[in-house]
Amino acid sequence: MANVREYLRSRTKKVREGRNINYKEKIRSHKLTIFYRGLLGIALTVAVAAMIFVSWRNREYEESVIVNSIPVTRVEGSTYLPLGNYILTYSKDGANCMDSKGGVLWNQTYEMQNPIVDINGTVAGIGDYNGRTIYIMNTSGRIGEITTNLPIRNFSVAANGIVAVVLDDARITRIHLYDTSGNVLVESETTMDKSGYPIDISISPNGELLAISYLYVDSGILKSSIAFHNFGEVGQNLSADRFVSGYDYQGTIVPFIHFMNSSTAFAVSDDRIMFFSGNQKPLSAAENLLDVKVQSIFYNEEYVGLVFLNTEGDGKYRLNIYNDSGTLITGMGFDMEYTNIIFHKDEFIICSDLEYGVYNIHGTERFRDQFEEIVYLFVPQEKSSRFLVMTQNAMRVMEMK
Repeated sequence: MANVREYLRSRTKKVREGRNINYKEKIRSHKLTIFYRGLLGIALTVAVAAMIFVSWRNREYEESVIVNSIPVTRVEGSTYLPLGNYILTYSKDGANCMDSKGGVLWNQTYEMQNPIVDINGTVAGIGDYNGRTIYIMNTSGRIGEITTNLPIRNFSVAANGIVAVVLDDARITRIHLYDTSGNVLVESETTMDKSGYPIDISISPNGELLAISYLYVDSGILKSSIAFHNFGEVGQNLSADRFVSGYDYQGTIVPFIHFMNSSTAFAVSDDRIMFFSGNQKPLSAAENLLDVKVQSIFYNEEYVGLVFLNTEGDGKYRLNIYNDSGTLITGMGFDMEYTNIIFHKDEFIICSDLEYGVYNIHGTERFRDQFEEIVYLFVPQEKSSRFLVMTQNAMRVMEMK
């Protein structure tokens, strides 16, 4: 009898253990099922999101519609420029700023023979070549005024209103930095013998870095150099001119240099495009040789576009687009007699005064249409499909659908 009882106890224990093992396996299997279902759900969500993004990125517009029109009379001899999302109009007699509803935000009168305008975001500098006054404006009005005692040759304005000015002083060229109150922050001078003549300058949006392109002759050989100066805390511990880095280029001219943002600058010569990176001491980041003469340069904070006469037969012109790392991301031919190329978010727009084409950043055409009248300015708005269009007689709000 005892053996029978032991047998029954042993059998019951094994059954219970079997049930426990079976129960644990079921829990484990259930957890794995939930886990794999979760992974599958995440994968499906990512795939759907990727499909939606690709579809959105490559979407095509079907039509353009004028959703608002405000009468505006263009003054003969005036020029339109974008100031942020607003419109800056300037001439020899003055300047004004309009919002997207046609409201005049401010007027600034002056008398200039050859007005120069430089814009950085929503801040504009307006000065007279060979004059002695620069007005610093934003979308609210005048935020500063600079008066110099020497003729102005060139200037560059930062997004905070600091202005770097090239001044002519007979055999010496002076480069001064001014704040919005007209105070001189930094003074420097250069001569052809010392470093060459400054043919272009650019100040970073935060006003801390200054890039200068010099042209000079060394032992009968034409040379160019690019110099970077730091006016922030790092530059205070350096020499008086705050020089932090520089690069020399033999046998070429560098007539254009510009800060895309506070840590990236690019320069274009007659045989290459150069990119520099660093918010304290800019270093050479990329260099692309060019075998065709550059016709035009367009840019924003993220991209640079160079237009060439096309030698490959797929259009009269060729557009090369580089990102801010200096990588060529798009090359395409086109035939439009362009007046402007605008980068906006993931798109670029090629415009003439009578037609325009919209492309994604990789060159896929999204829309092409003609204007019903001559257009002097085409300004993207916050909504990527909406634009301000300036004509002879009106400001129009256009939306693509």
